[in-house]
Amino acid sequence: MSSAAKWRSAAIEWLPAERLGERPVDARLRPWLIGQGLLTTRLRASLGQRFELRLGDMWTGLLGADDKRHLAVSDTAGLFREDELCCDGRLWVLERTIMPDSTLAAHPWLAELGDSALGETLKVLSGVDRGAYEFAWLPADTALGRRALRGAPHAGLWARRSRISLRSAPLAVQELFLPMMGAA
Repeated sequence: MSSAAKWRSAAIEWLPAERLGERPVDARLRPWLIGQGLLTTRLRASLGQRFELRLGDMWTGLLGADDKRHLAVSDTAGLFREDELCCDGRLWVLERTIMPDSTLAAHPWLAELGDSALGETLKVLSGVDRGAYEFAWLPADTALGRRALRGAPHAGLWARRSRISLRSAPLAVQELFLPMMGAA
């Protein structure tokens, strides 16, 4: 299975923030899921030396219909990037960024971020706007759930996503919160 295919799933229902209260969310995970500010910055402040950001994988692939709709683009392809946000070497959040080809054409430096955190890089730039978060419960048997859980025996996990506009060029960020994050 290709890396892009691992992320596709038609069964995911993304909810606006005002509907998140309709679903049960672990009280220990809720502050991380709905909290304001960059997640990477919040984790660094909370965990100190225990925090680690690792570049997981990066690939070019086709954008799915949901990706195109969320990004409001007609691009057929883009760059997919995974970052692993870890505590004591254990994965807490799997973050995926989708950069459509049109965005990469306008900002080719995005493909060269290396192990730099995207959010921390963007926060110092002008012309960056983040849209509202959407939330989803990802059952373990969805493609996204399987990818993030990596075989761990859990029912599923919570995720959030947002659309970011970088000087009118869109990209999307999805953050998948592993269950052990709420238990820590």
